[in-house]
Amino acid sequence: MPLLSDGPGDRRGRADAADALCVGAFDAADAPESGCALVAVGGYGRRELAPYSDLDVVLVHEDDVEMGEAGERVWYPIWDSGVRLDHSVRTVSQMLEQAGADLRVALGLLDLRHLAGDPNLTLRLRSDVLAHWRRTARERLPALRELVRKRHDVVGELAHLSVPDLKEAEGGLRDATVLTALVATWLVDVPHVDLERSRLALLDVRDALHDVAGRATDRVAPELWDDLAERLALDDDGAAQRQVRELGRRITHLSRLTWRRVDGVLDRPASARAVRRPELVPVETGIALAGAEVVLTREARPGADPTLLLRAARVAAERDVELAPATAARLVADSAELPDPWPTAARQAMVRLLAAGPGLLPVWETLEETGALSTFLPEWERIRLLPHASGIHRFTVDRHVVETCREASRLIRDVARPDVLLVAALLHDIGKGGLTEHSIAGEPLARSIACRMGFDEAAVELVGVLVRRHLLLSETATTRDPEDPATAAYLAEQVGSAEALALLLALTEADARATSPKAWSSWRAGLVRTVAARTAAVLGEAAAVEQVPEQVSVPREVRRGGTAIAVLADEGGSRVTVLAPDRVGLLADAAALFAMQRTSIRSARAWAQDQVGISVWEVAEEDLDEKVLRQRFDAIVAGRVDPSARLTRDPDRAAPSVVVHPEASARSTVLEVRAADRPGVVHLVCAALAALDLTVRSAHVDTLGPQAVDVFYVQEQSAGALTDTRAAEAAHAVRAALSG
Repeated sequence: MPLLSDGPGDRRGRADAADALCVGAFDAADAPESGCALVAVGGYGRRELAPYSDLDVVLVHEDDVEMGEAGERVWYPIWDSGVRLDHSVRTVSQMLEQAGADLRVALGLLDLRHLAGDPNLTLRLRSDVLAHWRRTARERLPALRELVRKRHDVVGELAHLSVPDLKEAEGGLRDATVLTALVATWLVDVPHVDLERSRLALLDVRDALHDVAGRATDRVAPELWDDLAERLALDDDGAAQRQVRELGRRITHLSRLTWRRVDGVLDRPASARAVRRPELVPVETGIALAGAEVVLTREARPGADPTLLLRAARVAAERDVELAPATAARLVADSAELPDPWPTAARQAMVRLLAAGPGLLPVWETLEETGALSTFLPEWERIRLLPHASGIHRFTVDRHVVETCREASRLIRDVARPDVLLVAALLHDIGKGGLTEHSIAGEPLARSIACRMGFDEAAVELVGVLVRRHLLLSETATTRDPEDPATAAYLAEQVGSAEALALLLALTEADARATSPKAWSSWRAGLVRTVAARTAAVLGEAAAVEQVPEQVSVPREVRRGGTAIAVLADEGGSRVTVLAPDRVGLLADAAALFAMQRTSIRSARAWAQDQVGISVWEVAEEDLDEKVLRQRFDAIVAGRVDPSARLTRDPDRAAPSVVVHPEASARSTVLEVRAADRPGVVHLVCAALAALDLTVRSAHVDTLGPQAVDVFYVQEQSAGALTDTRAAEAAHAVRAALSG
């Protein structure tokens, strides 16, 4: 039952109604007049009740006061009202003991509020709780930080979650409560106005969420955004998402800043704890360190030095300390505008900022929160807090870009132009947010920004190529045969130079690592590096990437007509190699082996070597048993098991797509298959082709989300590409097999 009020934002009205209910219940219970009190704790203690919130109340009494059945008499009227109740009966000593033993209890009691009974008891208990919290803060804050970190790791960040949790996520209401607890220690301070504004706004969102969901919940499901936007008087679901993520981003920033200050306090020697103002340590012209924050010196003249903002940000990021928000705000207000093009010092500071690695994110957030970022990169606004269309991404577009820069900073030793790599990492998704494909829309923007930053014509050209082609290597590696000369020739034509190729390889890795762990697994990395190596050879320069061996040692048993299956542990799965005398249908039988085990195939390659068919499978399952695989494979080959009969065929919502790419290879006909990812897709395709006496020379399997994108290089038995008629027949057979 919801609490009565005048509207979704009327938390005070709900608290007043709840107070009246609790006070009435206490008065009717004949509880002792002294030495006993009814108190509210947690969110109810702060008078922050959402429509379907629980009432967290404690009936507390002195150790020598007998309560009898008074507790039960208090709770029954509240239960009868239909309001949800979280209740307990405790002595004062029990309350203090629990607060000392459990951080969660301590945080809840910091907001203790008197409801009924003996007010002096409540006042004394509150004073004792606060005094104990402040007295033990230095010892308890490391444990609190670890508790917060674990919650963040499990739940994620409010600004980036596809289903945001308004309470438990990083940047949510629980973090706001922790910040008030940190302030209560008297060790650090928080920007109160910003925190209170964000906290109250997030509470309004939670009120509206309870209203539209009709129940108690802190998670915003995708289908609720439209109703939530209407309830909050916003234009549409996009505006609602942006507001919620903005609030989460702001609280996250305040939380990280405050915890850094806590670290500084805890790390300070006892002899220095009485010193209120930290010593200024000059770093370079106009910039100094004050504790763990970068500030300006008295001699700083922002109005005369347009590079000062970027230099201060660079110093903070490289030293992995905070750029003091007040310093950033002053620089926004007083700094001279950067000329077009930027001076060399500004460009160098920007590149070094992007190369700072772990220290980049907190400084970038400060630049964003204070409005400093828009003074030198106004184009950032188009991707700020923009959700990704693909579910594989773990961050919003803006955060993904920052993570890409952090990943690229690890690769600057591998390229001749690290400055170009880092700026391309910053700008590779700048074209998102519009109707035009983002790499196409982003190229002219990236060229314009690079030119404004003062890069020379050659560097601007490289940045443009990298932004325009930043998906090229990953897409080609997973949809084309890396060993086909046509693949390398195509890439060489698109990239244009060995220098651009090396930069593109590094950007591809950084982009994928920033996307999610699945986007740069060992097998995917191997595919990308292989096509890069072969393209580098075409461009006339050997690439420092791993080569895929073309020759495999064939066991004696295979030369005598037998089969060999070898399993090697791989990152998050296994690599299975199958060797047998080459024949039509061999790849279909090998694929059936994994389909029957319902093992996800991440990639597959197949080729013939001296009349021996070799296939290498990257699968998601670990600890595969070679003997079991061999027995099942023999059963499939002998016909004792019919794989097709055992496969469940879940009907696709959309029909599978089978496209012929005759231009993709001079030696084979390429079929690109897109279908719902499920066990057996590779087997069904290969079996359909085998039924037409066609050989699959290689298969390249890629799975992203719910869709499998598989590419098959097909030849006639006599070797050679298919005629147009045979290619059409093969495409029809595959389509029918997947649709049946």
